[in-house]
Amino acid sequence: HDFHNFNVFFRDNERYEVVAFTAAQIPGIAGRVYPSKLAGPLYPMGIPIYDEEKLPEIVEREGVRLVVFSYSDLTHVELMNKASKVLALGCDFMLLGPRSTMLRSRKKVVAVTAVKTGAGKSTISRLLVRLLREKGFKPVVVRHPMPYGVLEKQVVQRFASLDDLDRYMCSIEEREEFEPHLREGTLVYAGVDYELVLKEAETDGDVIVWDGGNNDMPFYWPDLHITVVDATRPELITNSYPGETNIHMSDVIVLHKADKVSKEQLDKAVEMVKSVNPRAEVVATASKIRMEDVSLRGRKVVVVEDSPSVTHGGMSVGAGYIAAVNAGASIVDPRPYAVGTIAKLYREYPHLGPVVPALGYTEEQLKDLGETLRRVEAELIVSASPADLTRLIECGKPVVRVWYEAEQVSGTPLSSFLSRL
Repeated sequence: HDFHNFNVFFRDNERYEVVAFTAAQIPGIAGRVYPSKLAGPLYPMGIPIYDEEKLPEIVEREGVRLVVFSYSDLTHVELMNKASKVLALGCDFMLLGPRSTMLRSRKKVVAVTAVKTGAGKSTISRLLVRLLREKGFKPVVVRHPMPYGVLEKQVVQRFASLDDLDRYMCSIEEREEFEPHLREGTLVYAGVDYELVLKEAETDGDVIVWDGGNNDMPFYWPDLHITVVDATRPELITNSYPGETNIHMSDVIVLHKADKVSKEQLDKAVEMVKSVNPRAEVVATASKIRMEDVSLRGRKVVVVEDSPSVTHGGMSVGAGYIAAVNAGASIVDPRPYAVGTIAKLYREYPHLGPVVPALGYTEEQLKDLGETLRRVEAELIVSASPADLTRLIECGKPVVRVWYEAEQVSGTPLSSFLSRL
């Protein structure tokens, strides 16, 4: 959300001169330029984007006085480690809050955020869209930015069909977020300039559903703020940035994957949530996993999971692995077969289990993903990526797809909160 923070706080602010963006988490962003078309008249040459590792050089070369932290999915300790390094360089360290970054809509806004990537906010967003339709609303989803392509061509993106994914040359990561909505007939907006995105989206529906990314705060002031907590990882409630902020701000907190924990564990998660935000209503949902009707018992399979959940989301395995185990499959460890950028991921994220992250931000990563899957000595691929991989790569083996959706199991019905809009 660094581009968004720049657009709404710094772009036309003559009190500051922004000399650089730095990039982390997402491969392939560094080495580019935030274009003048988006940066505004104060920046006719645009703004360069460097790797975060170059921050000390940038501070020294440009005489930087202020460093603004503008991404998410960190622990509090990781955040303060970064702040400590910035302070040691002699700079001020800033976190921008909602009053500086959130925009107001003319329409009602339902915001879905999370404590941590992999909590299940996308499934909750889809559930809420279905419930809104049942109540006669016309919801439009606005998805957190995923600026992996040519930024000038991504100012405002409108997705109405699966063909639009090809038209905008979407990465696997984008398809994983957009494709499930599109298959349910939901209009999706995304882009780089979220003030312009909002103006367009408001013309297409009467309720904006903010489908957040990572564990970021919403870009729009919500009339109803819902935060999703992974019931299997409740310790993250008070240990994640800005996930804990979302907990503090929320009207409703959803404990997702409640079917994967005991009653005692669920009760403890409720206590932890209430200790942070006693005014919020707490409900629980189950993650219902379904798989194509193919027998896997005794068959060798390689499992693919969505990349963000099992990389910076911190999960070792996901729904695909669980489905394959439950189906009696023999899971082949893909790590010895990994090549290129996929092999690098295993080194960067040693917590990763015997699954292949569906990494596909760039052509190189897509090539390495396909090569890795073809090399693994397995009969089938079990893919829990919400994107149809066969549209992008030659997998070399039949693909059995796994889907997961949310189903409420306790608490005030989510539909009743929507009735208050």
